[in-house]
Amino acid sequence: MIFTDILYDAGFAAIAGIGFGAISDPPLKAFKGIAILAAFGHATRFCFMNYAGQDIASASLMGALIIGLGSFLIGRKLQCPMTVLSIPALLPMVPGIYFYNTILSLIMFLRSAGDTPQHMAHMQDIGSNFMFAFTTTFNLAIGATLPHFIFKTKAFTLTRNKR
Repeated sequence: MIFTDILYDAGFAAIAGIGFGAISDPPLKAFKGIAILAAFGHATRFCFMNYAGQDIASASLMGALIIGLGSFLIGRKLQCPMTVLSIPALLPMVPGIYFYNTILSLIMFLRSAGDTPQHMAHMQDIGSNFMFAFTTTFNLAIGATLPHFIFKTKAFTLTRNKR
């Protein structure tokens, strides 16, 4: 049962990664790499959240590191820039529900008039949802760009022919 849950999560993330990749029009050879990276990254986050008890921000950092390192390795093989592979693979991991709930709480906050308990509850919801969304997205960016800094000299030569 655990294996099938991980497999479902990875499969749906791969499909979403291919969809996000199609929007940015990468070369055809990159789609397989995008799907693999999205599947492994999202499955890593899924495992860290469900089986290691980590929060979404920490688990997203681990998934983004897998995507960043994988984009370096696959980008070298395909002679494709890392960002072409990593950005569409990261997009399925963006915590959209927290962004949505932040805006919804903001609208409800503005609609509730006066100093009511609902007013304060909506204000707390705005803060907590925004912090979840911000820290998770920030960790996605850190995890995906860290390999750029670690392999600085090699990251910019991925698309050049080997001599």
